[in-house]
Amino acid sequence: MTTPTSSLEKIYQIKVTLKNSRPPIWRRLLVPSSITLARLHRVLQAAMGWHNCHLHQFVVAGNCYGDPGLDAGFEVVDELKVHLDRLLINVRNSMVYEYDFGDCWEHKIDLEKILPADPAITLPQCIKGVRACPPEDVGGVWGYAGFLAAMADPEHPEHEDYKEWIGEKFDPEHFDINRINARLADAHD
Repeated sequence: MTTPTSSLEKIYQIKVTLKNSRPPIWRRLLVPSSITLARLHRVLQAAMGWHNCHLHQFVVAGNCYGDPGLDAGFEVVDELKVHLDRLLINVRNSMVYEYDFGDCWEHKIDLEKILPADPAITLPQCIKGVRACPPEDVGGVWGYAGFLAAMADPEHPEHEDYKEWIGEKFDPEHFDINRINARLADAHD
């Protein structure tokens, strides 16, 4: 999925913050300004560490954008036909990306900078971030807080179940930019 920018295309620096996460969980990404929302969804999945197992939508000015072929229960504009630079036009514009309508993982996407095209830069790219992404299906931000409490306390009644479920050691402070960029490079259109 990584591509050099064309000579006409701008580079958007966006900050993606998992809403209501305390302490904050976020990623700073460079993406082509003309990226479709469908492709941006795949970029966000790779950058945050999600596995694309649930429905999603983008919300801008009260309009919902997503996959109209899926029965989300409401009308959506086709994300394949909408480019990011048509929605986020100026620095400080923002939108919401919601993933998994049950767990309600809401992300705020802020346009931080509009950079000139640079054919030497391969996009998309993560340039900074903090903290690990919560495990999928943990119950949203509030379930994640309970998960962390259980994982930190070996005497907690759910500690062993969560430990078995996660299948590995989980460090909520861990952020691996190289792994994220490898995921971005391996993601396919």
